[in-house]
Amino acid sequence: MPDATNLYLFIVAALLLLLVPGPNMAIVTSHAVAHGWRAGFSAALGITLADVLMTVTVSTGLGALVMSWSPAFDLLRWAGACYLMWLAWQALKAPFADTNTQATQASMRKIFARATFNSLLNPKALLFFMVFLPQFVTVGGSSVTSQLMFLGLLLALIALIFHSLLGFCAGRLHGRLREGFIFKRLGAYSFAAVMTALAARLLMLNRPV
Repeated sequence: MPDATNLYLFIVAALLLLLVPGPNMAIVTSHAVAHGWRAGFSAALGITLADVLMTVTVSTGLGALVMSWSPAFDLLRWAGACYLMWLAWQALKAPFADTNTQATQASMRKIFARATFNSLLNPKALLFFMVFLPQFVTVGGSSVTSQLMFLGLLLALIALIFHSLLGFCAGRLHGRLREGFIFKRLGAYSFAAVMTALAARLLMLNRPV
């Protein structure tokens, strides 16, 4: 485990980073507004799973191995963008019957999977874990691998709490506005717009030198 100073700085840095709007915040919020707080929580759980998987990848050195292969960054970037555009298309062509019914049909498991894949197919997310976690490793302490695992899992837990609260708050908006055909169309269009914007963001990423 890192020393107390590094651990304190890590928690503060993690909280500050989570407050900055980003793809994960957009995924949780858009699902919660469209389908309610349960969907937001499912998205938060999906992001957490991705964080845990990336922690394992970075801790075992696989992350550096993957990113050392030049095409890997672009392959992840394009795969993620295509997946997000597919989600946008699915939202636009879905019937505007009942928002709660749509959420049930889509199922929380699908929302969970969407959030997981969105994070895993973002090469910047993996790079973030590779750059952020090692900064708080205590030199001369326990093994680097165990410290990286601890920090990554702690970050995943902090993010889960933050995104769950965010999903709950955004879900309250869904509860107030769920009635009405206009809201259902607006919810679908808003979700599609968010997915398209995230896809565009991925396509505009440049590989770090």
